[in-house]
Amino acid sequence: MANLSGRPRGESRLPAALAVLAAMLLYATLPERYTIGPSWLLPALEGALMVGLMLAAPRRRPHEAMAFRIITMGLTGLVTVANFVALGRLIDSLLHGTNAGGTQLIFASIQIWLTNVAVFALWFWELDRGGPGERHTPGRHPDFLFPQMATREVAPAGWLPHFVDYLYVSFTNAMAFSPTDTLPLTRWAKLLMLAQSMASLLTVALVAARAVNILT
Repeated sequence: MANLSGRPRGESRLPAALAVLAAMLLYATLPERYTIGPSWLLPALEGALMVGLMLAAPRRRPHEAMAFRIITMGLTGLVTVANFVALGRLIDSLLHGTNAGGTQLIFASIQIWLTNVAVFALWFWELDRGGPGERHTPGRHPDFLFPQMATREVAPAGWLPHFVDYLYVSFTNAMAFSPTDTLPLTRWAKLLMLAQSMASLLTVALVAARAVNILT
């Protein structure tokens, strides 16, 4: 879509920013035994980066400055590392004994699982066909096959996925441990979905099951 000057408006960063905010809040409320340093430290850094990006580049446009892309991917990477560290520490505490109550373990596993959904939605959105700024460019091969792309009559002409579409893909992949209606086409997309399914399986099958066992 273009504005009156003919310049592409690009895709709003707001939905992705809300996902980052949700991940920050989930991480900040984790017990500090699962976080890197004080539980507020990384969310504060992520929040500063997110506010800077929203002010400097509220929309993702074609040929955006490389600095914005690097900061965006760095922010996503930071959230990803923090969540995987939290998952690793949670699993380690279960394998080597923990005095945490079952209720705390259940809530921690839910927080990590929800952050997992947000994190991989951000990666899918950021990487598919060169990212939200470049998806409008003709000739780019898709990394994900959405139903609207395979069956054109069910969607408007020129349909392209937005962040909510990737959030749905991430959620269903984390729930089913496999693709549902949207298929990964490239190797990196398959590897990302594999990593998400593994993290989700560990969270649900090991952590949540052990927590329920403690409660009973």
